[in-house]
Amino acid sequence: MTEQKMYLKPNVVVEPLIDQWYAWAHLISPATAAMNIVDRHLKIMDSYIRTPQVHAAAVRNPKMLGGPFIDYKSPKVPEIKALIAKTKEERSQMIAFSNAIKELDEMLRNEAKGYSLHPLYEKIPEILRGYVELVYDLNNQPSFRLIEAMLYQSPFYDDSTQSLALSLISEDDRPFILSTPRLLEEGEVQLYRPFKHAGIDELFRMKTEPQTYAYIKEKLEIEDELDEAFQEFLTTEAPTPYPAYEGPGMRWRYFGHACILLESSTANILLDPVLSYTYENDISRYTYDDLPDVIDYVLISHNHQDHILFETMLQLRHKVRHVIVPRCGGGALQDPSLKLLMESIGFESVIEMDEMETVEFENGRITGLPFFGEHGDLNVRTKLAYNCELAGKKLVFAADSCNIDNYLYKHVHRMVGDADVLFLGMECDGAPMSWVYGPLLTKPLDRSMDQDRRLAGSNYERGSAIIDTFNFKEAYVYALGQEPWLNYIMAVKYTDESNPIIASNRLIEECHEKGIISERLFGEREILVPKSASPAPNLAPEVKPELVEA
Repeated sequence: MTEQKMYLKPNVVVEPLIDQWYAWAHLISPATAAMNIVDRHLKIMDSYIRTPQVHAAAVRNPKMLGGPFIDYKSPKVPEIKALIAKTKEERSQMIAFSNAIKELDEMLRNEAKGYSLHPLYEKIPEILRGYVELVYDLNNQPSFRLIEAMLYQSPFYDDSTQSLALSLISEDDRPFILSTPRLLEEGEVQLYRPFKHAGIDELFRMKTEPQTYAYIKEKLEIEDELDEAFQEFLTTEAPTPYPAYEGPGMRWRYFGHACILLESSTANILLDPVLSYTYENDISRYTYDDLPDVIDYVLISHNHQDHILFETMLQLRHKVRHVIVPRCGGGALQDPSLKLLMESIGFESVIEMDEMETVEFENGRITGLPFFGEHGDLNVRTKLAYNCELAGKKLVFAADSCNIDNYLYKHVHRMVGDADVLFLGMECDGAPMSWVYGPLLTKPLDRSMDQDRRLAGSNYERGSAIIDTFNFKEAYVYALGQEPWLNYIMAVKYTDESNPIIASNRLIEECHEKGIISERLFGEREILVPKSASPAPNLAPEVKPELVEA
């Protein structure tokens, strides 16, 4: 079998793990990783070994979906105890780092009273010295800035904790992954490889380009004892060739949630890639098999796990020429840099874009638009909506943007003009702020405040105002997390009485009354767009062209 050319099966799940936990952005950036180890992972595991029956009951209750409960069908107390011990031993530096952040925050609250911060540098915990700058805002409120690029070059970034868990999938149901450490089961394989390992690209090329097992064994440095199990992930059956779009205009395809593929003769653009695997199912969908061989630009709207999914990103890396990410605020704990993160896991061309900056390419452009809300009122800069211009059409991808103040969109409209198509997320309930950012808080937040500061997108009134401002001809509601293959990262279940469904129904109905094409996207959708006149001039500043040749 080692000399026979094989393909990677299309239903091989490859989960990126860090310390046996599913990898998302806050587990890769060193400072946020330290805080999550202490105030998410260890707390959840300690709770489980004390009361495993409570966790078992909670995961069976739909109202508790997405809560801090470990989900295993059979008790795993000994295994979780062992993982706690391993974490405390091997990640002691990260635990110390987290404790030092809390100590630093407390010191600043008590001692920074508006006078010079210079004497306080000697009181910074030793483990943090040289990695933080002390600052005031204009109202004399003290804080600190992390030198994040240096943290990636420090002992606090340890890619030896990264691994890949490989298994086969045959149905949509996957347990919610962010609150349960990943303990391997029979037939699964774990490879301890850093995410930047070049062999990972060779593995995923095998979805369309066959290679011998000997080839991938060498490239991925697969241990001899894993030979038999790993070869179960390979097949001689060739995939159906991808029919590239060759029309005169453009085609857009909806892959689920906020993932849209734009294809034209000059560029392929993929937004917020979160994809399903290929297996027999009852819901029609596009999968990894429905992607072109080359993706010129991947656009990431913001730093939440349902919009930047590393399980997908690693599988696409060999196809991607450029990744465009929002520019971060520069050192705030709650706002880690996506550029540094993506580079750390092996992406070579990562373009950091600011609001109203533009990337130009042949017969098209991408402009970053401001994005308010959906982050619990925290000062998070790493978020952008996008205006993509292809085939003479303007398509605005607003993701989870919350139209808190429509004056923003009036100003943006003055700069970019009318647009043709809107894609808008309307998850207008949203989780409490602490659901994502809780481990980063060094001072407990009042429950009523936490419940009030939701991670929510636009409701009916706010969405309607965006549509009216830009005179859209088409408006699509997406990013509601209803596709069943998203259960493991979304943890939302809506009924006809749920606010996001009621609000989006009302918006769609209003659009129809105004003669605007509108629907709520689900599963898959394809639209062919005829070529129009050249796009109007754009006033937004350009990103350096040498960075973005397509």
